Amino acid sequence: MTEFSEWFHNILEEAEIIDQRYPVKGMHVWMPHGFRIRKNTLKILKDILDRDHEEVLFPLLVPEDELAKESIHVKGFEDEVYWVTHGGLTRLQRKLALRPTSETVMYPMFALWVRSHSDLPMRFYQVVNTFRYETKHTRPLIRVREITTFKEAHTIHSSAAEAEEQVERAIEIYREFFDALGIPYLITKRPPWDKFPGSDYTMAFDTIMPDGKTLQIGTVHNLGQTFARTFDIKFENPDGEHEYVHQTCYGLSDRVIASVIAVHGDESGLCLPPEVASYHVVIVPVIFRGAEEEVLDACRGLMERLESAGFRAHLDDRDLRAGRKYYEWEMRGVPLRIEIGPRDLKNNSAVISRRDTGEKTTADLESIEDTLRELMDDILENIRKRAWERMNSMIREAETLEEAAEIIEEKRGIISFMWCGDEECGKDIEEKVRVDILGIQEGGTGTCINCGREAEHRAFLARTY
Repeated sequence: MTEFSEWFHNILEEAEIIDQRYPVKGMHVWMPHGFRIRKNTLKILKDILDRDHEEVLFPLLVPEDELAKESIHVKGFEDEVYWVTHGGLTRLQRKLALRPTSETVMYPMFALWVRSHSDLPMRFYQVVNTFRYETKHTRPLIRVREITTFKEAHTIHSSAAEAEEQVERAIEIYREFFDALGIPYLITKRPPWDKFPGSDYTMAFDTIMPDGKTLQIGTVHNLGQTFARTFDIKFENPDGEHEYVHQTCYGLSDRVIASVIAVHGDESGLCLPPEVASYHVVIVPVIFRGAEEEVLDACRGLMERLESAGFRAHLDDRDLRAGRKYYEWEMRGVPLRIEIGPRDLKNNSAVISRRDTGEKTTADLESIEDTLRELMDDILENIRKRAWERMNSMIREAETLEEAAEIIEEKRGIISFMWCGDEECGKDIEEKVRVDILGIQEGGTGTCINCGREAEHRAFLARTY
């Protein structure tokens, strides 16, 4: 792939994912093709969450005094908050913040909803937009000022053990979701200085982009009782005593769409998982003079059949050369293309082309639905396997800081190493290598790459977005 940053910006424009010309820096407009990809991605996630979560929708504005209640949390966002100071021409008595995230929006209401241990657990989620005044260099879908696809889940439990179980459940939810997208991931526990403000600890999912930098694509936070104590969220236990609840939250953003585009894309454009693509299949008539109507009628009939069978199908009957149509649909990432011409009709067959490999096969029109389903399953498995192999090849072990720095400079990717877990030592590592510690995984023995003390943590370094 050519320079990734240039490719990424170009494909967002050429494939009509978003329009970046909106006159506010760091904000963009979802175009119809991109919005369908977004909708299909969210459907996969919502279908998973709806098994045991309830969807809700909370307001956008946060009163200043509510935001200020959790000082540690606010400190993590204080440089990023957008403030509403006027209602029309009237100056507001208390400022209102556009939500940077929703803990301080939702938790005052949770304090009203929770009464008894029989009410628990509660599991809610919403998909909303959030606003953060990003001061670094903005990148579409990756580092923005309006996060338009912010999925946040918030859960409430009667014990620390139940909250811990929910963290594990959330991790499994994200595993299932990213597996459905074919996106590879590294799961780590963030170092204490990089955890979510106000949480006990943070678990994170990272993937590797084509330029070797990592992108955080999901986080899971155990909040303990921090916010419960701040917002007075209590329940009555079976003995009639009142206790503070235990909470978790976990979120995803537009970065998921960015990762799908970047991880699977190639020089020809998008290469999308079938269930994410705007269409599963596009039908392209191959027209010859004298057989136009016969071919078009057959294509229309096939499209109706496919739609009735549950496929998202599109008939491209524009008066353009077939080669131009092939180029456009390949660039847009449609997984399967069906070509039908007069000769195919005589043989009661069609030619099917795969976006992921470019391979063409001839299929019987009578059983083409079964063929398409098999190919869609194979496409997802192929792009998933390809992405995991690429990511695994970019995780390299280092035994010295000099070796880690050399690998990061020359090859990028993720560096695996042993770390003692001491915060001061960890920050010293980041300063010496000039990249971030992504997080740790428990297990393993050895000596710390920096201080030489005994180490029981395997840690990971990488340049990040």
